[in-house]
Amino acid sequence: MSLNDDAGVGRILSRRELLALLGAAGAGTLVGAPGFASLDAQVPACVVVPAQMEGPYFVDARLNRSDIRTDPASKAESPGLPLRVSLRVSQMAAAGACAPLAGALVDLWQCDALGVYSNFADTTAKFDARGKQFLRGYQLTDAKGAVAFTTVYPGWYPGRAVHLHFKVRTNPGGPKGTDFTSQLYFNEAVTDKVHARAPYSSKGQRTTTNDKDGIYTGSGGKQLMLNVTEGANGFAGTFDLALKL
Repeated sequence: MSLNDDAGVGRILSRRELLALLGAAGAGTLVGAPGFASLDAQVPACVVVPAQMEGPYFVDARLNRSDIRTDPASKAESPGLPLRVSLRVSQMAAAGACAPLAGALVDLWQCDALGVYSNFADTTAKFDARGKQFLRGYQLTDAKGAVAFTTVYPGWYPGRAVHLHFKVRTNPGGPKGTDFTSQLYFNEAVTDKVHARAPYSSKGQRTTTNDKDGIYTGSGGKQLMLNVTEGANGFAGTFDLALKL
């Protein structure tokens, strides 16, 4: 379910609309498994994990970029600890094997360090970022099925655990093709460490952890964990997934 209008411009969400969306979960399956391997490593065996809801904050902005931290108009960069998100997309081949899926369009979108989504106003989370497009972008998978985004570690907002959204489309805009949407989650200990630092700390302690998020618990969130490691340039994590085409 999406509340963006036909022109891709967000509108104000009422509390009732937001709570209705937070209480629902998407249905479907993808094939994949989280991991730390580099993008040059062999694609792992396929494992079925769930799709999850698109949520109210998707906008098909078609911003082709790997670094999604800035707003294209103002050039302002979203503050926060750097996060490198790598996804390797494959398709299920014969006998359950995975083959890299080249040319798929992968969207990534998220809230900023203070729980704000660009291009929307939200009466419950108390923000208005209409007309901005920070922390949104897409990449096309390469010959190895790989994409990578530079973003920031996400903050929190009421009713949800800390998460990222992603969508994979094999034929965007065409009459046929696969459209798969899900979310990625984080280890609570890592989030505690990140959110204790500025600018996250100015928002206070988050109110919803993974085990209290109905979307996470109701739609297989444990299979959608983005395991991240910390380095000199921030955090980085890789997630492998494959589609049944």
